[in-house]
Amino acid sequence: MPILQWLPDYKREYLKGDLVAGLTVGVMLIPQGMAYSTLAGLPPIYGLYAATIPLLVYAIFGTSRQLAVGPVAMVALLIATGVGQLAEPGSNSYISLAILLALMVGLIQLILGVFRLGFMVNFLSHPVISGFTSAAALIIGFSQLKHLLGIDLPGSSSVFKVLNSAFNNINEINLATLAVGLVGILVILLAKKFSKNIPGALIAVILGILTVDYFQLQQSGVKIIGEVPTGLPGLALPELDWDSFVQLFPAALTIALVGFMESIAVAKAVQSRHKDYQIDANQELIGLGAANIIGSLFKSFPTVGGFSRTAVNDQSGAKTALASIVSAGLIWLTLLFLTPLFYFLPQAVLASVIMVAVFGLINYQEAFHLWKKDRNDFYMLMITFIATLILGIEMGILTGVTLSLAMVIYRSAYPHIASLGQVPGTHYYRNVDRFSKVVIRNDVLVMRFDTPLFFANANYFQDHLNKLADRKGRDLKLIIINAESMSSMDSTAVEMMEELIRQYRSDGIKFNLVAVIGPVRDTLYKSGLIHIVGEQNLFVHVHEAVANYDSSEPKKELDQVAIQTNVTTSMGKGNLWD
Repeated sequence: MPILQWLPDYKREYLKGDLVAGLTVGVMLIPQGMAYSTLAGLPPIYGLYAATIPLLVYAIFGTSRQLAVGPVAMVALLIATGVGQLAEPGSNSYISLAILLALMVGLIQLILGVFRLGFMVNFLSHPVISGFTSAAALIIGFSQLKHLLGIDLPGSSSVFKVLNSAFNNINEINLATLAVGLVGILVILLAKKFSKNIPGALIAVILGILTVDYFQLQQSGVKIIGEVPTGLPGLALPELDWDSFVQLFPAALTIALVGFMESIAVAKAVQSRHKDYQIDANQELIGLGAANIIGSLFKSFPTVGGFSRTAVNDQSGAKTALASIVSAGLIWLTLLFLTPLFYFLPQAVLASVIMVAVFGLINYQEAFHLWKKDRNDFYMLMITFIATLILGIEMGILTGVTLSLAMVIYRSAYPHIASLGQVPGTHYYRNVDRFSKVVIRNDVLVMRFDTPLFFANANYFQDHLNKLADRKGRDLKLIIINAESMSSMDSTAVEMMEELIRQYRSDGIKFNLVAVIGPVRDTLYKSGLIHIVGEQNLFVHVHEAVANYDSSEPKKELDQVAIQTNVTTSMGKGNLWD
C-alpha cells in the first residue's frame, strides 16, 4: 500500500498545504459532483457519494500524491450512454445499474493492475484520445442546453440532433433560466481569470441558490434540484444480474480504459514537478480499481482522476494524499448537515458548471500542431473526432481504438528499411536517402532493418531485399544485413531467412549478418539457423564484413559510384547519425 511510503515519514510542514488543498478541492467537488451526477442521469446526491469513499480508498492504494479522484464529465457521459440504453435515467433500476457499473469498472481495472497489463492502454494513441475528448466535450456541453435554455429537448449523443431540436424550440426558451445559467458561466470564468484557486463553481452555486430563493424564480419556470437526502450512504452490495453484466460490459471496459488514460496522464504531468515519488501505472490501476469497487458498496458511480481538480490540488500546495482525505471529510460534513441548503439550487447553474469544465477540454491547438508535424496522426485525430460526433461516444472510442491498432499493425508490417552506403573516408555506413554523399558499390548491398523481424513483416523484408538486389543486377556478389535495430526474430522469420540465404548462395551471392544483438543471436543458435548463416559470416561492423569480402576476392578495381541526394538529416550534411 503506497500510503505506507509517505505516512510514516509525514512532515509537519506538509500539513498546511494538504489542509488548504484538501478544503479547496472539497469545495470544488460539491458543485461538480452534483453537476456530473445529473449529467450521468442520477440524482445529485450520488455525486456527493462518489466524492467520499473513492477518495479515501485511492489515498491508500494510489501512487500519485496529488491526483484528485472523483466524478468527471467524460465518465458521467459514458455512464449516461451505457446505462441509458437499459433503463430510464433517474429510476431505481438506472441507479442500480450505474452502481453495478462502478463495480465492473473497478474489477476490470483491478485485474489489469494485478496482472500488470497497464501497457494495454498504450494502444490508445494520444491523437485518438485528443480527438475523442474534444468531440465528447462538445457532446457533453450541448447536452446541457436543455437545462441552460429551460426547454425540453430529446436526449441524444448527436450534437447535430440537439442543436436542431434547440433551434426548432427556440420560442420556448425560459429567459429567467437562461439568465441564471449565463450569469453562472460568467461568474466561473471570471473566477478562473483572477485565480484558479478561487472556487468559481461554488460561488456560482451560492449565488444561484440565493437568487432563486429571494426572487422565487422557480415560480417563473426555473427548475431547481429540490430536496436532497441527508446522511451518509449505507453499505450495500450492488445488485448482481448476469444479463445486466453482459449488457454493461462494453461501457465498463470503455470507462475503465479511458478513465485510466485520463488519470495516468494527469498523474504523470503533476508528478514531473515532484521528485520525491514515482508513478506506477499498474499500481494506479489497482488504486483506481479498489476505489471503484469499494465505492460501489457505498452507492458510488464510476470515478477517475480529474484534470481540473488535480491541477488545483497541486497548485494549492498538496504534498501527500492527506489532501484527498481532507476533501472526503468535507463532503461527509456536507452530507450530514448541509444538503438542505441545496434545495433551491437551479439546474441551470449545474449546467453552467459542466459546460465551462468540458469546453476547456476541446484541444484545437493539438489539431493544428499535428497538421504541421504529422499528417497521419492528424487524420487519426480528425476521424476519431468526426466519428464520435456523428456516431456517438461508444462508436467514437471504438473507432479510435481500431485506428490505433491499425496504425500499430501497419507500422509493424511496413517498418523503416534503409539501404546503406559508405561515408567517404570513414568506416561509417549510413542511409543513402538521408546523406548528401555516400559511396555505393554495385557488387555489395547493405540493408538495415529497423524493427523486430517476425511473421507480420517477414514477407515485406524479403520483397524489399529482392527489389534492392534486382537493382544491382548480375554485379551483386555480397549481401550484408545490418541487424543492429532488429531486436528479435520469430520462427517465421527464421524460415524466411533460411530460404533467402539458400536462394542467394545458389546464385553465387554471399550473405553476411552484422551487429546481431543478443536475443537475435540466441535465436540463430536455438533454431539452427547459425549453421546456414555460418559463424564466419557474422561481423560486428559493416566495414569488417566488406573488408573480409575484399580480401577474399581476386584483386580488381572495384566499381564504385558516388550518389548525390537532395535529402539531408535535420542535423546537417555529413552528420554520421541516422
